[in-house]
Amino acid sequence: MKFRCERDHLVEALSAAGRAVANRGGALPVLAGVRAELTGNRLKLTGSDLELTIAVELEVAGERDGVAVLPSKIASDLVRSLGDPRVELAVDGDEASITAGRFESSLRLLPADEFPRLAMPADDAVTLTAKDFAAALHQVVPAASADDARPILTGVLMAAEEGGLRLVATDSYRLAVRDLPGTTVLREGQSVLVPSRALKELERLLGDAEEITLRLGEREATFEVGGIRLTTRLIEGEFPNYRGLIPASHPNRLTVGREALAEAVRRVKLMAREPNTPVRLAMSADGLELVAITQDVGQAHEQLDATYSGEELTVAFNPDYLLSGVDVTPGDEITLDTVDAQKPAVIRSAGAQEFLYLLMPVRVS
Repeated sequence: MKFRCERDHLVEALSAAGRAVANRGGALPVLAGVRAELTGNRLKLTGSDLELTIAVELEVAGERDGVAVLPSKIASDLVRSLGDPRVELAVDGDEASITAGRFESSLRLLPADEFPRLAMPADDAVTLTAKDFAAALHQVVPAASADDARPILTGVLMAAEEGGLRLVATDSYRLAVRDLPGTTVLREGQSVLVPSRALKELERLLGDAEEITLRLGEREATFEVGGIRLTTRLIEGEFPNYRGLIPASHPNRLTVGREALAEAVRRVKLMAREPNTPVRLAMSADGLELVAITQDVGQAHEQLDATYSGEELTVAFNPDYLLSGVDVTPGDEITLDTVDAQKPAVIRSAGAQEFLYLLMPVRVS
């Protein structure tokens, strides 16, 4: 295999494919590499840990077709460090030479015949608007759990819902639900559970793309953006009945400026110094007061103008989870609906109903 290409294009492709490379103990050693396959002037770079696969195609000046597996991190770091923008890579036996200007290096390859054969994506495809889908991922994915001990909660539910697509994630402390009306991806009643890790990488790859193609198989989902293809194994199991977590009615409603609340939480939470120290929201007809107290450190208070209907109520929340929900809720004003100090609260945009963020309160004495 031998080709020439632009350094920046190769760095970008190696970095993207490398994000799927296995970095966990116990994985096949060859999965620490990126598989490079040259056919004519098309170079395909593939990284995988068998759960997640990212393949990138780019145009190069090919001289000799072939296949090789490059050690991912050192290859990416090496190409990124090059001073000359024109790079040549040639494979001879079990080594690859990388040259640029007056720089020359040799890199020991991983055995290409040990790289596993990966599943082909499904034939059926649907096209989504990338901007809307990226916005939905930004709102929902952070609410998924990072605890592999509960694998179901590390996924994002994608479900057919009332003529559109619904994305749902929860870590049992918070719940994010985003509807994409008119986006038909699944059959009526169908749902799949996509690993949140894969969707985080997908959001990173979307960039300024206009469209994204989705192919759903029985066990995998494949997302195609430009010359990049991301394939992830679906999570098997039953997602929790999230509908039962959302209160049917809320006697108390607070309406407040979104940015003002976010900035106030950021300031006040500086005094929530100990782990699990909450920020209290005291709501009344006079408005909203935020309070954080850490014994032997200090306390912080801030008053905000707000509209409130209901009984006077103080509810305490994990400040990071609260801020996460406020930051991704669209609009200039948001509503906080509550039942009492112990039941879940719901954050919505005052002007749009496509997104909902439910947050469990923290019990305080």
